Amino acid sequence: MPPSRPPCVAMRVPMAPLSLLLALSLLSPWGSAVGTCPQRCVCASNLLSCSQANLSVVPAPLPRFTAVLDLSHNNVTRLRADWAPARLPHLHALLLSHNGLAFVSTEAFAHVPRLRHLDLSSNRLRTLDENLFSDLGELEVLLLYNNEISTVDRTAFENLGRLRKLYLGQNRIARFPLELLREGSRLPQLALLDLSANRLRAVPAGELQALPAWLRDRLYLHNNPLLCDCLLFQLLDRGRRRHLSAVEDFKDELRCSLPGESSLTTKILDLAGKQPLNCSKAREAVLEAHLGDTVTLGCDSRWQGVRGRHWVTPGGERVLGDGGSNGSVVLLANGSLQLRALRPEDGGTYSCWVAGPLLNETLYVELLVHNFTLHGPHDTLNTAYTTLVGCILSVVLVLIYLYLTPCRCCCCRGSEKPPAPRDDSINSSVLSTTPNHAGGTGEPCGSHVASSGGTGQNGRFKGGGTPPLPTRQGPKAQRKVSDPDSVSSVFSDTPIVV
Repeated sequence: MPPSRPPCVAMRVPMAPLSLLLALSLLSPWGSAVGTCPQRCVCASNLLSCSQANLSVVPAPLPRFTAVLDLSHNNVTRLRADWAPARLPHLHALLLSHNGLAFVSTEAFAHVPRLRHLDLSSNRLRTLDENLFSDLGELEVLLLYNNEISTVDRTAFENLGRLRKLYLGQNRIARFPLELLREGSRLPQLALLDLSANRLRAVPAGELQALPAWLRDRLYLHNNPLLCDCLLFQLLDRGRRRHLSAVEDFKDELRCSLPGESSLTTKILDLAGKQPLNCSKAREAVLEAHLGDTVTLGCDSRWQGVRGRHWVTPGGERVLGDGGSNGSVVLLANGSLQLRALRPEDGGTYSCWVAGPLLNETLYVELLVHNFTLHGPHDTLNTAYTTLVGCILSVVLVLIYLYLTPCRCCCCRGSEKPPAPRDDSINSSVLSTTPNHAGGTGEPCGSHVASSGGTGQNGRFKGGGTPPLPTRQGPKAQRKVSDPDSVSSVFSDTPIVV
């Protein structure tokens, strides 16, 4: 019997594995020349791991379909613009931690526009230059902790509209990068900012309080050489009452230095009533307004992505989207409650019910309505103050009327002024220099005897009034001295000798 079948069977057994390997090599991305796995790297599907491979440069060429590239724990000290000469459209995670990286080109990320996760932690970066990450419009997580960063350019995070988590802890930052948070324009989706273990000595607590609670819940400030401040205490005290994780989880590490005691630190949350600051506890969500004002009550929820919310007035009425019956209460699109033309009965405690993604939350806002109005930037005078001012003005006017009103007659200068005889009028002295005879009744202004006064030149009185009558001595005693203001006295300064 010819031995033909056994060799045929022996030939078919090894052919099946070879054909399978050939088919897998054609289907696998690493089978082609373009997708060759670099040396000292481990490749699995679209994952490329070159960690702890003692690399000083990024291996090349990199497969075009690489989605995750791990280059951590190497010696890549400089990341130039040509580290990825070809575009890597699928790369969404780049890990470069623990490399001693000291330089990153501003064009280093031009060929990886789809990057969503970038890890540059535990390196030697000192500055974040202008527009360093501006090419990463889809970046969501940026890790920069444990570096030597002391300078952050104001445009370093420009165009990062989708960034949600930014880790800047364990660096040398001495100035708070407030432009990252102000008005939510630069980083509108930011939900976590880690600034712990830096060199911050002061933070703008007033402006941080204006941030939404869902961002304050992930704003880490512990292990900084902060100076004790009552505004900072009230900011963190509100966070403790709201059970914010950035405060609750690190309340022992949130410490500050009292004035004059830079070497000693105390817990910030223990500053209430402690000398020398003697900080008072903050009241949560208390708003003051006046009659006729328009105010907006914010629903400062710690949850992002709220599924629904509604308000309940102090009277127990639930506010729907169409507002109140008279249009004075309006529920805005952002969840805030607007009250128009405030009345005294609008005061009280309002509650905002929020349906969060994990748990529900109820917030309370106390509204105090003062029973007087405001016009412009200054307060109007209240009734008591107006009455007091009116009384003072009335007394002043009466005193002016009594003591400063001018005399109605020309010769009166006060109660001590001398009287003017009736015959000393202008009618008896204008045409004659002969003495006037006493007689008749006195005029309204000449009914009192004047006191003596000093005489001036030619026997005239310098002051107002008439000179005193001379004593009767001899024949000439009956002659009266003419009025000094008469015609005879005006045109002659010498006595008339008879």
